[in-house]
Amino acid sequence: MVFIVLNKDIIIIKSPRRENFLSYIVDKLRMGRHDDAYETRVKAAKIARDRGFENNHQDNGEENEYKDKDGHRNFIANFTKGFTHHPKDNRDAGEVINADYRKLVDAMESGDPDDFEDLTLGLGRQLTSPQAGLMFDLEGPDSQDIGIRKAPRINSAEAAGEIAELYWMALCRDVPFGQFGADTTIGDAVTDLSANYSDFPHPFPNVTGSSAVPISRDTIFRGVTDGDRIGPYISQFLYQPIPWGSQTLEQKQRIMKRDYLTDYDSWLEAQDGKKIDVHDDLELPKTNVRHILTPRDLAYYVHVDALYQAYLGACLILLNTEDDMVPPQKVYHFDPLLPYQNSSKQMGFAVFGGPQILSLVTEVATRALKAVWFQKWGVHRRLRPEAFGGLIHRQLHSTSPSPTPGLTKPDPSYETKIHGDILGKTGSNQILEKIRSTYGSYLLPQAFPEGSPTHPSYGAGHATVAGACVTILKAWFNEDDIIFKPKRPNTAGTDIEEPPAGSLSLKVGDELNKLAANIAIGRNWAGVHYRSDYTESIKLGEQIALGVLQEQATCYHKKDPFACRLTRFDGQPIKIEGTKIT
Repeated sequence: MVFIVLNKDIIIIKSPRRENFLSYIVDKLRMGRHDDAYETRVKAAKIARDRGFENNHQDNGEENEYKDKDGHRNFIANFTKGFTHHPKDNRDAGEVINADYRKLVDAMESGDPDDFEDLTLGLGRQLTSPQAGLMFDLEGPDSQDIGIRKAPRINSAEAAGEIAELYWMALCRDVPFGQFGADTTIGDAVTDLSANYSDFPHPFPNVTGSSAVPISRDTIFRGVTDGDRIGPYISQFLYQPIPWGSQTLEQKQRIMKRDYLTDYDSWLEAQDGKKIDVHDDLELPKTNVRHILTPRDLAYYVHVDALYQAYLGACLILLNTEDDMVPPQKVYHFDPLLPYQNSSKQMGFAVFGGPQILSLVTEVATRALKAVWFQKWGVHRRLRPEAFGGLIHRQLHSTSPSPTPGLTKPDPSYETKIHGDILGKTGSNQILEKIRSTYGSYLLPQAFPEGSPTHPSYGAGHATVAGACVTILKAWFNEDDIIFKPKRPNTAGTDIEEPPAGSLSLKVGDELNKLAANIAIGRNWAGVHYRSDYTESIKLGEQIALGVLQEQATCYHKKDPFACRLTRFDGQPIKIEGTKIT
């Protein structure tokens, strides 16, 4: 008879045969590992449960407030693209068919997949993933556990400043970033945006006070972190060649040359969901390529990118060994607190090495999308900037030098529903007059042929993914490392060059924050998102990434726990030790 103590249990085996005995012991040991794996999952789930959750997601009230002349809700401040809208000669021109939009609201409330299949759409474009935020995930915060503040109302000073910024961005799309210091239109935008809007830019919570920085030629249209104001507008991670195994990817792209949806008829067709080829913007041959030189180039990048593409590229740049150093060596380092960084016997690979960070930086993207998609469809349903421009145009067109033939004036008027900070900008040399005299209407010119995608504006998918992916990179890499041989494009954008020695010193953490802003604000340059879509969504993505890091910390070896430092987008430095964030 054999007595065995295993996991504090006494196991008795009578007269075992040797082969049966060993098999039994192996099975018991394996069962112990199996139970440990289960307990690890339970521990991660408890962390997610105890993290807290947003139990009062709130919209800004506009969906139930604005009414037509008969007292029915007209949903003018909500995302209605893809549904049918009243024709331009109708009393309610450009406004959505009430019953069609209410079916969307009912479907979101019921969550029944059949209700989404019963929606009545317009000219053929499908809605983009309205049910995504209803799904569950097995890692990180649940899509409905975290939230963002109420979207700015169209009658708010903040929204007026935001749409004014987008009008200026449309006028500045073809100004090379390197010429912002001298361009006349940039100067006009600085003068207007810095003085004429009572809540723009809206304060961004930042312990270093970056939100208080005045708008100037050096800060206009940039992101909200301190790093966004250092050096060139575009991050080094969008200029430098990307190591791709045995190949090198040069970051060049084709060029867009036009603006779209600047006349009411094409604008209305787009709102009704007309299918428009998204590649109509490629007018020049494939051989005509350059590095990102202008805001329009940046808008094209974020039109056709894979959502985590920029961060995968940045990760590959940071992992690269520089062959032109003697001897070849890495110039960027992992955070010194990560396991194995001080070991003379081990190095990271499957964990705490290149393969893990390459997968982790993309792994958070899908979680980020589910979280922001719930905010888009389930809470805010904010109208896109192109639709806001449609409201402004309809209110003002009849008194302009170039009215739209046959378009009715809103009744009741939009005058009390749109803030005067923007409606009043029709005088000589003011932003709305500049737009009208350039394009023939007050509509917001779009950089994409189809205008915005078919999902609501707030929050922003690109910005949320940016917040999540950049947070992962800041956790893994040393933010204080200096960018090796920084680059800038030549005046034609056909090549990148090194600036004069010592003239440009950039840190990894700052350039990662700038990368997040470039990608998120690139969508603003296209005219499809507002500034608050960016500022609120990067914080949402950051929460997703920190939650994933917390839960994954339960899976690592207990004697070599996960730890790192990073700086949040609001400027607050934090330290992660195991599952604790301080």
